[in-house]
Amino acid sequence: MFNLFKKKEDSNFSFSDPANTACFTCDHVMNRQRPILLVSHEEEDGSWMFMCGKEDHTETNYKIVSLRNIVDIDNSVNALSEMPLGCGAERETVNDKWNGYTISK
Repeated sequence: MFNLFKKKEDSNFSFSDPANTACFTCDHVMNRQRPILLVSHEEEDGSWMFMCGKEDHTETNYKIVSLRNIVDIDNSVNALSEMPLGCGAERETVNDKWNGYTISK
């Protein structure tokens, strides 16, 4: 007999956090105007931020979306799925490798 409630394996989603985890991003990423170039995994609350890396943001640019939305926009962020709390990663372009760093307080 098959299990209707068995969790389906999702090879396009590598995070251990649930797909519906709330994340912060900017409208530039959501509207696909700019790529994700800056990611952080905050130590205080475990939240994720997926940003375009530009500094021209105002409060109206920030959005809350699901982690699944982020992976659907750019599944290369799966490479960061095991990034520890208190760390971040950045890259110059979507074709570059992620460069990790520790978030200083």
